[in-house]
Amino acid sequence: MKRFRPLRISQIVRDQYADVPSITPDTFIYPYFVMDGTGKKEPIATMEGVYRFSIDELLVDIEELLALGINKVLLFGVVPKEEKDERGTAAYRPDNIISKAVRSIKERFPQVVVFTDICLCEYTSHGHCGLLCNCDVDNDSTLPLLAEMAYQHALAGADFVAPSAMMDGQIEALRKKLDQEGLQGTKILAYSAKYASAYYGPFRDAADSAPSFGDRKTYQMDFRTMDQGIEEIEADIEEGADWIMVKPALAYLDIVCRAHQKFPNYPMVTYQVSGEYSMLKNGAKQGFFDEKRIFFESLVAMRRAGADYIISYYAKDFFR
Repeated sequence: MKRFRPLRISQIVRDQYADVPSITPDTFIYPYFVMDGTGKKEPIATMEGVYRFSIDELLVDIEELLALGINKVLLFGVVPKEEKDERGTAAYRPDNIISKAVRSIKERFPQVVVFTDICLCEYTSHGHCGLLCNCDVDNDSTLPLLAEMAYQHALAGADFVAPSAMMDGQIEALRKKLDQEGLQGTKILAYSAKYASAYYGPFRDAADSAPSFGDRKTYQMDFRTMDQGIEEIEADIEEGADWIMVKPALAYLDIVCRAHQKFPNYPMVTYQVSGEYSMLKNGAKQGFFDEKRIFFESLVAMRRAGADYIISYYAKDFFR
């Protein structure tokens, strides 16, 4: 009989044998929803403790974030319905909301590492991630628009652009555009293995990005597949990605683990998405489990699987 219980006899001993002894602030990338206006901080009904911010209020919140030791943010734009159109032009015009936010952040907090989401779904009248053709998203005609969006964000000072539209060739299109414009220093965080998941529900409320018809299964990945995620990551690396991502997190830790083992030289990011956050937050509110313990366990699981960085709406609460 081999005895394992001596490895767990006390907290001190358990800490000695822990493979993930702690989670530090530099692990986290905190997501923000940004909108035009001033003095606005709107609660999101489906995501307790998460808000839409105007840029002035965003800067106030980032100051708190920095005080907690977190210095990385991911920005999503929210625009009114009257600014949306079939081509998502509000996403890539020079005065787009995210470029304005990036400039303001970098002017006030140059030490903040800014990631920007590159996708058209928040800006199109139909809510899909690219241009439509015969009621489906046309891959190749969407690529120049994503590239232009990334260029505008990089021009404003974004450190990373993060294409999430799941268009084939999107990394190559962005890298080529950035290099042509002399923005080789802007890195790309690739949403490489992004699955067509039911866990995204609350986000679509937060960003007002639900598709007006159909779903996104023709471009986001089928969650029943195993090898496609690894192939997607490999293709993104070949096209010029600097960091890679698996999204969502908890239901896809097998993919995180395999990708971490296969591509150890590329920082691995996983996204604890809106549905995961709200599920745990609401479950704790109902008394089903202890909030601090359940979030800590879930975040440790991501790190244990191989995530170097975690995008999480819980990051501030975790260190509070």
